[in-house]
Amino acid sequence: MRTVYVVSDSQLEEIKRKQREEELDNLEASRKRLEETYHSRVKIIDEREHELQQELQALTPAKKKAELVAGETEK
Repeated sequence: MRTVYVVSDSQLEEIKRKQREEELDNLEASRKRLEETYHSRVKIIDEREHELQQELQALTPAKKKAELVAGETEK
């Protein structure tokens, strides 16, 4: 058996308005979470990129020194 509700046009409009407001609130919350996640991931990527650049800088002089030493021992 189905239940049928009879509402006035103004009540129906109010229900629709509340539904739209709820949907809008959900979208705004979803956007905020998405932006926070995005910024968090960008920060993690930037930090890792910085770490790798520092490691490369630390390794590059050692590699060049090793090549120079290896080149001198070959002579």
